[in-house]
Amino acid sequence: MPTLFAFLHHLTAFALVAAIAIELVLLGQKFTVESARKLQRVDRLLGISAGLLLVVGLLRVFHFEKGAAYYFHNGAFHAKLTLFFLAALLSIYPTIRFISWSKDLKKGQLPDVSDGQWRLMRRIVHIELAAIVGILLCAAMMARGIGYFG
Repeated sequence: MPTLFAFLHHLTAFALVAAIAIELVLLGQKFTVESARKLQRVDRLLGISAGLLLVVGLLRVFHFEKGAAYYFHNGAFHAKLTLFFLAALLSIYPTIRFISWSKDLKKGQLPDVSDGQWRLMRRIVHIELAAIVGILLCAAMMARGIGYFG
């Protein structure tokens, strides 16, 4: 069972990273009705992946790995969770923007997005990707017992 949950954890993490990368690519292209629809779909996949990643990760912490006491006494784990929640909080703004486009997109119209909103969404996605790099570093540290203070 631990192997299955490790696999699911990695699968959802890779899906999340892929979704963020696709968002970045779409935000770098010409804004069209079709690209706006793709952004909505990819952002939905991102949210689902993040939710599943959190659930599977917590199941691993409490039931399938070294035990909650180990993880909650590890600074790298705390940093990893902090970065995850930072990225999740930052992703709220683009998600709200993407959802707000639904009415216009149903009419086949391009939503009105200012240059400032567009730049902010791109900046947020860049920060999310940077947070993922930090999460990967924390995961490597945790796997080697670095940061354990218990």
